[in-house]
Amino acid sequence: MVNEKKISSGFIYFFGAFAGILFGYDIGVMTGALPFLQHDWSLQNDAGAIGWITSSVMLGAIFGGALAGQLSDRLGRRKMILLSAIIFIVGSVLSGISPHDGILFLIVARILLGLAVGAASALVPAYMSEMAPARLRGRLSGINQTMIVSGMLLSYIVDYLLKDLPETMAWRLMLGLAAVPAIILFVGMLKLPESPRFLIKNNKLDEARKVLGYLRSNKQEIDSEIKQIQETAKLEANQKASWGTLFSNKYRYLLIAGVGVAAFQQFQGANAIFYYIPLIVENATGHAASSALMWPIIQGVILVLGSFVFLMIADKFNRRTLLTVGGTIMGLSFILPAILNVLIPNANPMMMVVFLSIYVALYSFTWAPLTWVIVGEIFPLAIRGRASGLASSFNWIGSFLVGLLFPIMTASMAQEAVFAIFGVICFLGVLFIRTRVPETRGRSLEEIEKMGENREVNGKSA
Repeated sequence: MVNEKKISSGFIYFFGAFAGILFGYDIGVMTGALPFLQHDWSLQNDAGAIGWITSSVMLGAIFGGALAGQLSDRLGRRKMILLSAIIFIVGSVLSGISPHDGILFLIVARILLGLAVGAASALVPAYMSEMAPARLRGRLSGINQTMIVSGMLLSYIVDYLLKDLPETMAWRLMLGLAAVPAIILFVGMLKLPESPRFLIKNNKLDEARKVLGYLRSNKQEIDSEIKQIQETAKLEANQKASWGTLFSNKYRYLLIAGVGVAAFQQFQGANAIFYYIPLIVENATGHAASSALMWPIIQGVILVLGSFVFLMIADKFNRRTLLTVGGTIMGLSFILPAILNVLIPNANPMMMVVFLSIYVALYSFTWAPLTWVIVGEIFPLAIRGRASGLASSFNWIGSFLVGLLFPIMTASMAQEAVFAIFGVICFLGVLFIRTRVPETRGRSLEEIEKMGENREVNGKSA
């Protein structure tokens, strides 16, 4: 039995979020591998193939998030994260051994990898939010984002260190080395307990009490939390959650809020930077993309530093305030280069990259981590698995479309114009936050559920 011995809370929180390392590595590694793959397979003028190879992970993630969310309500968060680690290993190895010019093989291998990435994006926020006490949930759930951006930075550093190898070997090793953290994740998760909320929902009260004993400071806190969870579970015991349940009056408000935040995070265009920054720099300066691999590392460092800033401020500022400030400055960072390009046609081409770095800095401690904090805490227990999966899927639909369409869009219009479109979407995201998303900071998961029900009732009666 996994929780016979005392397990430290630090170990649980670290490995509970460790899947984020793989998530980050696999969405970041193609940034550096793509210039070598392009040259090796002569894809320089094939924007469609580049888009599909890059975005295929996100296509798999769309389905991985939804499937994992649904299965985790039956099998548990822990078992599904273990299964995801195995798929990570297989997908990474297959990507690294793709046959020469095997575009379809590589796309299929990366779709398989995407199933695991999508599963991680749905499972980790749910697992972490169910483990964390309300007063620390923002900070501890934010560890997931720190893991994601650390994985991205790791992939950028690996890409940089391998760039002097023969091009065929370089990109294959870049993709294949993702199997290493996947093995570490699998070993670590073997020692982790199941979520206490899942255990109580499945009538395993003694196990749930033991798990909470690892994570809470005193018996009174444990008893109070168990009572809250039991009351919620009792009310929902006779209600069979289905996809239709998600859209019922009882849950609709919170569902729209959580899924909307997840979708906007991607449609705002952040991953256009993370996937294509060497090509963006090449387009701006004329220098070869393979010589611009320091720029992803710079973006990765900004992301990691921003994630640490978030851990310090996560539970000190309202979620809505941070998202509003972040989204506004992000939007301006995308729109101003287009305006300046019209006013100053001969401006330094690196101006665009400076503004993109400002965008990344604000994104790193607002929309990037808070999306997953909100997805982890806003959905009621009865629908949490399915709703987290749906939010994850919408997030990956946005990521897939951005990854697929960005090279095609930049082939037909100026980069500044493309980013200006994303800037408008940033402002729409801020409007959504102000009108559709409730404040969840400091509230227990059960209090958030009641808040959503009250909003629906008041909305109907108004």
